[in-house]
Amino acid sequence: MAAKDYYKILGVDRQADSDTIKKAYRKLARQHHPDVNKGDKQSEERFKEINAAYETLSDPDKRRMYDQLGPNYERMQQGGGAGGFGGMDWQEMFRQAQSARANRAGGQRSGPGEAGFDPSAIFETLFGNMAGAEGTGARAGADLEQEVELTLQEAFHGTTRLVRRANQEIEVSIPPGVKTGSRVRVKGQGARSARAAGDLYLVVQVAADPVFERRDDDLYRTQHVDVFTALLGGEVTAETLAGNLVVRIPPGTSSGKQIRLRGKGMPRLAVKGEHGDLYLKIQISVPANLADEDRRALEKMARRYS
Repeated sequence: MAAKDYYKILGVDRQADSDTIKKAYRKLARQHHPDVNKGDKQSEERFKEINAAYETLSDPDKRRMYDQLGPNYERMQQGGGAGGFGGMDWQEMFRQAQSARANRAGGQRSGPGEAGFDPSAIFETLFGNMAGAEGTGARAGADLEQEVELTLQEAFHGTTRLVRRANQEIEVSIPPGVKTGSRVRVKGQGARSARAAGDLYLVVQVAADPVFERRDDDLYRTQHVDVFTALLGGEVTAETLAGNLVVRIPPGTSSGKQIRLRGKGMPRLAVKGEHGDLYLKIQISVPANLADEDRRALEKMARRYS
């Protein structure tokens, strides 16, 4: 079976930087995510390829090894165990590893048995600099990101999402108060290495709401008030994300006035019991049709107060 070209899978060139690789991964992961393509086996396989490619290319050590080993990389990944990398083309691996080292040093390539061949090159290629690793501890796999979209109601109350990782579904709790750009950490569910796994981060996108406008932890919404309540004062029922609320409208309220409802906005993330505020933007509604008697009365009032 032909080796997979991870750069081609992500649609980037071999000189792409980490930001370009991450951007390409996130775009493709959204497009082929199993939750978006339910029952589509082809998209599911494509999603697995995209994740495998990103797990390798997002990790500098794995990417360097992949670039050096070429088609032998997948065999190395799959062939570990007591027997150790069975079926690998060792001659080709030695050639590629020594060639890469010679190119970095500006020297000439040499192969097995040739003068100047350095056997340590292959061990550096396979395992990295072990002496350096001893001082820094185990190297974990790369962290991964996955976007998740919430409604404003879900962001207000908190919710859960099922995340598919390694052929299993994990239920992740998303706390109240998250906003677009919030990152929810799922420990140990990122890319896996021989020593430790990285983390998965759910990157939150909160969808626009048809009623409420969010500004940080404060909410804004239009509140319709009839002209008579605006003139004389009275009570109206206002919708909030926590339920309906009776609000007092003061006499002489003008259209455009804002009424502040303290603590009726979004929960403050990770601050228990605290909320932003809700602002009602008053919009006065007038009756479309008036009886002649009422019109005459209003005209009389208009002359008096104009």
